[in-house]
Amino acid sequence: MIVQHEFLSRLKDFGLNSYEAKLWTALLSRGVATAGELSDVANVPRSRSYDVLESLEKKGFVMMKLGKPIKYIAVPPSEVIDRVKQKIQEDSMSQTKMIEGLKNSTILTELTSLHTKGIKTVEPGDLTGAVKGRENLYTHLITMIKDAKKNIYISTTEDGLVRKAKTLKHSLQKAKDRGVSIAITAPITNKNKDAAADLSKICEIRAVRFALPRCIIIDDKQIAMMVMDDNGHPSTDFGVWVDQMEFTQPLANMFATSWKDAGKKAKA
Repeated sequence: MIVQHEFLSRLKDFGLNSYEAKLWTALLSRGVATAGELSDVANVPRSRSYDVLESLEKKGFVMMKLGKPIKYIAVPPSEVIDRVKQKIQEDSMSQTKMIEGLKNSTILTELTSLHTKGIKTVEPGDLTGAVKGRENLYTHLITMIKDAKKNIYISTTEDGLVRKAKTLKHSLQKAKDRGVSIAITAPITNKNKDAAADLSKICEIRAVRFALPRCIIIDDKQIAMMVMDDNGHPSTDFGVWVDQMEFTQPLANMFATSWKDAGKKAKA
C-alpha cells in the first residue's frame, strides 16, 4: 500500500509517530489483519510491529480481535477523533491542576527566594534582555503589566493598537483594577477605531499623528521597546527590555511630552 508521505505527516496531528501512522492507515485499508500482514503492507519491520500495534491499542486507534492468530480491528477515524479530543482535554485539565498546585507549593517559594536573592547581586546594567518573536514579546509584556504598581505608558502603531486590544486587554483590565493608571498613544484611524473604543473603557487613549517608537513603560522604570517595523512577519519582530530607571526615565518624559501634545481622547 502506497501512502503519500505528506498524508502520513499530517497524522502527527493525531499524536502518531511514523510507524504508528503507517500501521494504522494499513489497518484502515484492510479493516482486520494480523501484525505480520500489516507489517508487509505498511513496510514496517516485523520486530517493531507488535510493539507499535500495542501502542495504538493503548491510544484507542485499534482493537485486538479475540482468537488465534491474533488480529487487529481498525477503530473508525471519527471515533478516534473523539478519543483524541477527550485525551487532550483530560491532559489539559491535569496539567492545569498541576500548575495551579505549584502556585502554593514550597518549591515556588524556594525558587522565588533564589531569584530575589540573585537579582540583588546583579549590576543594574545587566538587567537587560532581547526578546525575539511577537508571541514571546506579548508574553513578556503581559509579565511586565503584572508588575505594574503605579502607571503604564504604551506607545504603539495603527496596527499595534488592534493587536494590543486583542492580546493585552485582560491584563490591562487587571492592572486598572489594582489602581494602575494606563495611558496609550497611537494613530487613530478607521482601521483601529473599534479597538481604540474598546480599550478606552480601560485606558486613556490619545491620538497622535506620528507614533513614538513602539514601547511600553512600567512605573517609569521598566521598558520594552520594539525595534523592528511591525509590518514584518511576526516571527521577525524583536524587542529590547531594560529594567533601569536611568535609561527609562528620559523615555517616560518623552512620552509625557507626546501625551500633552496629543489629540483628543478616544471615546468609548
